[in-house]
Amino acid sequence: MHPILIDLGFWQIPSYGVLLALGVIAGLWRARVRAEKAGLNGDKIVDLGLWIIIWGLLGSKLLLVVVELPRYLKAPGELLMMFRAGGVFLGGFIAGTIAAVVLIRKYNLPALKAFDALTPSVSLGQAIGRLGCLAAGCCWGGHCDLPWAITYTDPQAATALGTPLGVPLHPFPIYALISNLAIYGILAWMYQQKLRPGRVFAAYLILYGAARFLLEETRGDAVRGFVFDGALSTSQLITAIMIAFGISLQIWLSRRTQP
Repeated sequence: MHPILIDLGFWQIPSYGVLLALGVIAGLWRARVRAEKAGLNGDKIVDLGLWIIIWGLLGSKLLLVVVELPRYLKAPGELLMMFRAGGVFLGGFIAGTIAAVVLIRKYNLPALKAFDALTPSVSLGQAIGRLGCLAAGCCWGGHCDLPWAITYTDPQAATALGTPLGVPLHPFPIYALISNLAIYGILAWMYQQKLRPGRVFAAYLILYGAARFLLEETRGDAVRGFVFDGALSTSQLITAIMIAFGISLQIWLSRRTQP
């Protein structure tokens, strides 16, 4: 782990922020390429993507505060640490999706085609962003006795984020990196097959939802926003809804193809 990429004493550049920016750049570049091959306006897709990212970042921070509200009520100053790391992706996904629905009309883009062009880039950006999580020491896993367990050692991560040090943990960021890269490969392949618009987006909802639901069991941070008397974490509840919506969308699209 390496929370601070560059430290000049008076100015620090966090690794998380740099890797998040790289994920955004790579994702938007690939979205533009896909959009233009599909006959969509690449500039509009990039502009739309930027607005989705802005709203997504705000949504991810907001859901983090909601999930860990008692912590921030006790120590409001810790809100400033969210600029270095932190955020719940699913909060960002919800906020970004709402922004997309609103803005697609403004940009006069076909909704399902636009969603399909952008969706693989979400997985690509997530994969690169998870390297930032690993570097920062956030999103750590639970106790792990397996050979690939990782141990965090940076005191700054412990101070800033509460990262446990000196104990073997599940490498959740690496699990998430691998799953997101796999999902990106599947979605990129699906997009090339020129399927009915909406299929790629629906597949993302199902694939990411299922992967995150299962991987959530390896998370180790104590506050996960548990619901139903601890049966599910907040993220598992949201991903279960994503899966249900994705399956419903696939069924609806299948029925639309019938004469």
